[in-house]
Amino acid sequence: MGDAIALPASGVKPGQVLAIVCAGIALANLDLFIVNVALPDIARDFGGASLDDLSWVLNGYAIVYAALLVFFGRLAERYRRNLGFLLGVAIFTAASAACAAASDVWMLVAFRLTQAAGAALMTPSSLGLLLASFPPEQRGGAVRTWTAIGGLAAAFGPVVGGVLVAMSWRWVFIVNVPIGLAALLIGWRKLPEIPGHDIPRPDAWGAVLVTAGVGALTFGLVKANDWGWNSTGVAVSLAAAVVLLATFVVHCLKAGNPLVDPALFRLRNFTGAALVMAPFSITFGAMLLSLVLWEQGTWGWSAFATGLAIAPGPLLVPVTAMLVAGRLIQRFGAASVIVLGLVFFGGGCAWWALAVKLEPNLVAAMGGIALTGIGVGLTMPTVMGTAAASLPPSSFATGSGVVNMIRQTGMAIGVAGLVALVGAAGAASERLAAFQAAWWLMAAVAAVGLIPTLLIGPKR
Repeated sequence: MGDAIALPASGVKPGQVLAIVCAGIALANLDLFIVNVALPDIARDFGGASLDDLSWVLNGYAIVYAALLVFFGRLAERYRRNLGFLLGVAIFTAASAACAAASDVWMLVAFRLTQAAGAALMTPSSLGLLLASFPPEQRGGAVRTWTAIGGLAAAFGPVVGGVLVAMSWRWVFIVNVPIGLAALLIGWRKLPEIPGHDIPRPDAWGAVLVTAGVGALTFGLVKANDWGWNSTGVAVSLAAAVVLLATFVVHCLKAGNPLVDPALFRLRNFTGAALVMAPFSITFGAMLLSLVLWEQGTWGWSAFATGLAIAPGPLLVPVTAMLVAGRLIQRFGAASVIVLGLVFFGGGCAWWALAVKLEPNLVAAMGGIALTGIGVGLTMPTVMGTAAASLPPSSFATGSGVVNMIRQTGMAIGVAGLVALVGAAGAASERLAAFQAAWWLMAAVAAVGLIPTLLIGPKR
């Protein structure tokens, strides 16, 4: 890997860059799940809103976020990454304030789409800026911290949402505003000016194909539970996704300046990390939603109680990532740490399948929460760090955008698959059997992630 781009002589320290971009990535990831527990209150406030309408408050964000990551990553490579990050934060913060003031459900959906566009610009720009600010030997640790904060924010979404909804659902959006403004003001003064690379203009046709393809795939998955997996609309959406994404792959192989350079996948560590991220993100998205659905829907816990019960898992993520994962990587290598993380994560899902019963039992839930929290802390930051450490400087933002797009799309698949498994269960016994099957399936999908670790070399 090439040398890091030198910091300007303004006295800016890499640690400051890390703190600022972590604030941005925390906002983007927090909003993936913070709204989940607020939907009942939003429905009551907007009396005419149907469940299908409300689903777009969640799904619209996921579609736009996943679909735009790669294109905005490529833009960040060409232009100044610090401006890309700051523009993303500004868009996200303004849209958050607008969401809090929304007067009907479709106005809220529109501002959520704008939020997602800001997050999609912020995410690859932040990682590209981070990698360019650290020397090669420190990038792995910086990326593990960045990823741990993002994972912590995503996992804490239901926790924070449960607390804020007690005041008003609008607070789940208002909370973003002071954090975003602080990141914007401090970032404007402190972030280094990382120049763009002298590369051709971003591949517009490739951007259209990948945006439409990922959008169609995510749309089909998230609508399958409303329309039915056998419906014409879902079939058309998924078929269109296959055609569009296949066309995108062919285009990237033939184009002179493709949006995603196929050479990235000649990097063994990058390819291995990307292939691990796919099944892991599926199980991660399904796991988070499964806890909320079970504890609120079956055990009858409030949003606040559910958030408190889940909290120990997210707390273990940064502790494991920053205090344990790095030391294990130095001693055993990244592949071994990823394997260990997947074993912990899958073990947590298996724990729930065996221990959770219809009667509320915090101890039964807590065993799986602890195991999955450790698993996330070992796996996700190490996967992201492995992918990032293998990238040349000119591909920092694009490569990170590819891996993050895989993560977001995988989470959408996990959520859709979970609801398909448990959504039709009626009686309590049927519901328990459905969730047990879902948890066993999560453990199996996590095990699939063990296979591509064979591609990851002992040194990152």
